[in-house]
Amino acid sequence: MPVTDRRPSDAVAVPLEQSDAPHKRSLLALLLIAIVLTLALAGRSLAAQTDRPNIVVILADDMGYGDVRALNPDSAIPTPHLDRLPSEGMTFTDAHTPSAVCTPTRYGLVTGRYCWRTRLKRGVLNGYGEPLIDQDRVTVADFLAEQGYTTGIVGKWHLGLGFAKKDDGSFDFSQPVDDGPHTHGFEFSHVIPASLDFPPYLFIRNGKPTEFPSLTQQAQKFPAFLRKGERSRDFVMEDVLDDLQAEAAGFIKRQAKQEQPFFLYFPLTAPHKPVLPHPRFRGTTDLGPYGDFVTQVDATVGGVLDAIDEADVADNTLVLYTSDNGSFMYRYDDARKDHVDDESIQGYRAEHHRANGPLRGTKADIWEAGHRVPFFVRWPGQVEAGSRSDTTVCLTDVFMTLAQVIGAADEVPKSAAPDSYSFAAVLKGQTLERKRPPVVHHSVAGMFAVRDGRWKLVLGNGSGGRQRPKGKPFEKPYALFDLESDLGEQTNVIEQNPEVAKRLEEACQDLIDNEPRR
Repeated sequence: MPVTDRRPSDAVAVPLEQSDAPHKRSLLALLLIAIVLTLALAGRSLAAQTDRPNIVVILADDMGYGDVRALNPDSAIPTPHLDRLPSEGMTFTDAHTPSAVCTPTRYGLVTGRYCWRTRLKRGVLNGYGEPLIDQDRVTVADFLAEQGYTTGIVGKWHLGLGFAKKDDGSFDFSQPVDDGPHTHGFEFSHVIPASLDFPPYLFIRNGKPTEFPSLTQQAQKFPAFLRKGERSRDFVMEDVLDDLQAEAAGFIKRQAKQEQPFFLYFPLTAPHKPVLPHPRFRGTTDLGPYGDFVTQVDATVGGVLDAIDEADVADNTLVLYTSDNGSFMYRYDDARKDHVDDESIQGYRAEHHRANGPLRGTKADIWEAGHRVPFFVRWPGQVEAGSRSDTTVCLTDVFMTLAQVIGAADEVPKSAAPDSYSFAAVLKGQTLERKRPPVVHHSVAGMFAVRDGRWKLVLGNGSGGRQRPKGKPFEKPYALFDLESDLGEQTNVIEQNPEVAKRLEEACQDLIDNEPRR
């Protein structure tokens, strides 16, 4: 029948809802798309929070391998908060700093590059030191900021600040600094210039001194070791750790409320000299001021962990704890007086405390005590609680590890982090995708050592640091140790393994001569 002959009843036989269905489906589809887009935009940072964890890196200052009870069960120093990290995460038993002293290790951690590639070939900067990081050098904070992280640092910088100067060449502390963490990727910064025993004694907040240093701090001897110099009234030695903890907790609290993930670098000032525990910690151990100070460091870490818990972001926060080098406390294997008998003595008899555990040497040395350090990573749901790894890692590796953790390793600039190799796979209980090149160690006096597997070759004839004989870099006889059977480095086996020594010497020289590119 022709359409024109259709009866009026035929035209209304289909209900109105069905006749408009195509249009309604289109409108519904558009509405759903709009909702999805809105949720996607609003939840972009939520997705980042899920896929990209908050990151907190805590760097102790001069804490030895034996200062943490989880690594040294014989220790009489209680460290419940530090012990919590390995119980809830992974312990790296073969973790190392690139240097046995402060400044060069911090450079390596922040840039993923060995510091001996810079102008600083030995020693450390003082509080007035010229900036060490080139302006075009990409830091881990630069990179994470590019990836959408809010970046912050609270604590000890020790990489040089661009202090303003007057016409007569003296420092002008009334002016902002033109170089520092705020010019190297850190959106928020609250730092002290260098170690707590180095003037000038003042806080630098986002590039500006918080108060003019109008006081003169007099020099003091160990354990309250201080150098003479300017100090501001708001800078009280015994309160510094508490001040920094409060700033770190405040940063976590603020950023936990925001949509984008955050990165906090929290380099502590202790238990480095001056050994000045807050009055509430004095006498908490039977090991003198140093033991009490380690207890305060533990409590400071506990305060940061509490801040993470209270902000309800613990399940999505990766916490990494380590130290910049070993402890400065000597170990005495004889019956002489020690820090327990006389707090002015910088060392312990072995039966009282082994700050560096079973390791040879002390801070500044090329021996293991100089650069083998505590290293814990907690990341709930990603890192198995109570797990351990004997993978050899270096603090220079933190940069690329974090880049891989957030899925952005391919976006690291080719010239950045040349000495950084990711151990992210190890955090997941997997083996490394490729073998890491040998790790290079460096002492305060410029002594090199190279580590590959069980073997460690010292390219010099002494400690290169504080323990005698100090020796000199690249002067023979060299020393080769099999760390699997001789962790205390007591037996030089170079004569029995000349081919191993030659291979390691060539590998080290190649790393010195040729800076890798990604």
